[in-house]
Amino acid sequence: MSALPPEALRTELAALVGAGQVFTDPADTERYEQGARYGDGKAALVVRPGSAAEVAAVVHYCAVHGVPLIPQGANTGLVAASTPDSSGTQVVMSLERLRGEIEVDRANRTATVGAGVTLQDLNERLAQDGLCFPIDLGANPTIGGMIATNTGGSRLIRYGDVRHNLLGLEAVLADPPGQVLDLMSGLRKNNTGYDLKQLFVGTGGTGAVVTRAVLQVHPLPRQTATALIVPTGQDAILDLLIALEGEFGDFLTAYEGISQAAMQSVLDHVPGTANPFAPEPVPGYALLVELSSTASRELLGVDLQQALNDFLERQFETLVTNAVLDGGADLWKIRHSISESIRQQGKLIAFDIAVPRSSMVAFRTDALAMLQRDFPWLRLFDFGHWGDGGCHFNIVWPHEATPAFDADTVEKLRVAIYDLVVRGYGGSFSAEHGVGPYNERFYHRYTGPAVQAYAGRIQKAMDPHGALGRVWFGPAPAP
Repeated sequence: MSALPPEALRTELAALVGAGQVFTDPADTERYEQGARYGDGKAALVVRPGSAAEVAAVVHYCAVHGVPLIPQGANTGLVAASTPDSSGTQVVMSLERLRGEIEVDRANRTATVGAGVTLQDLNERLAQDGLCFPIDLGANPTIGGMIATNTGGSRLIRYGDVRHNLLGLEAVLADPPGQVLDLMSGLRKNNTGYDLKQLFVGTGGTGAVVTRAVLQVHPLPRQTATALIVPTGQDAILDLLIALEGEFGDFLTAYEGISQAAMQSVLDHVPGTANPFAPEPVPGYALLVELSSTASRELLGVDLQQALNDFLERQFETLVTNAVLDGGADLWKIRHSISESIRQQGKLIAFDIAVPRSSMVAFRTDALAMLQRDFPWLRLFDFGHWGDGGCHFNIVWPHEATPAFDADTVEKLRVAIYDLVVRGYGGSFSAEHGVGPYNERFYHRYTGPAVQAYAGRIQKAMDPHGALGRVWFGPAPAP
């Protein structure tokens, strides 16, 4: 912990980045201290460097003086890794000013971007060249934050996560303090030793601060087909996925599951949405399927919407009981509005989990039975990425429920769900949200001791004094 007086800390950091980029007034710091879902702390101050050189200077100063530093992008994370604790001793370093020009290399199909560039701004620029960065999310994070959490999204089945689309990066190291590591390669093939950039992917802002990146980008689709499909039953979901992959291959871009409760929640609470199956009622479960191609209908010789319609007609009664096809926007609005809608119905208890695709049906069946047996007053609004085994197994404790909300019961629920996911089905307690103070205890619960020990040695080598971030990937300290 730093022994520097607060005023001295403010003065010294202001000398590095400019007085207007150091915030101490609560009116200015509040938005950096409150997480999107979790994280409600108090920062010593907020500093906003505007270049890699200024990031290096801030990291060097804080590391040398023992000031804990929390890197932050757009603050859209969901595990509290980018917000300070309640001590008032941690400095939040916002990277939102690390923007600059987005450099697009059309021939190499890459984009070089600052860590503070948002996903929306990147895609607006790429669209000018017929390209996109196809990590589809419900938020608008910065590229640096996406690297730190290795975001995936709804189209991972086709394009992969951030890790699969990251070619190079620039990072400021915690040790030696402030040293800039240049890994800004735009190569797709480079087999020359350790792939060091991977040390900074999905590790929650520990060890180093990403300041720039080289991303692989993709052509914009020229035709898209979307359908909301009612399967004949839970057992048909994976058979339908296999059939779609066999029929359409890489044209299959998304395969998303939406429960009846989740869809009804959107219809009840989000203006401008309507039941796509009307006059039929909302089905017990539906699948949002998207096909896309960068080839035109004329060149491909296939209209994807018609091809999907023909495919579904062949599956009626065996795998499909109903389907709605359209251009996609309205159906995706339902999918993207689920999280917003369920927050209005009580206390949200969110689970971001993954199991092998082949275990999704069995997991959901067992988890539903467990909820009905042990927590019957809770309501499940599950949805997610059947194509990659991911599931947002979101549960609401209704405001009017009996018993009243109780934190100890929520902890028992979390342990029960995660034990089933990890120990029962070999899954992950954090499919794409990463690890932060909110769920770090589960990392230590489920990660093997040899893995924790090795990860701790790596983290200690990268950051021997624990200068950066809020997560410890080594063995948990003894109680």
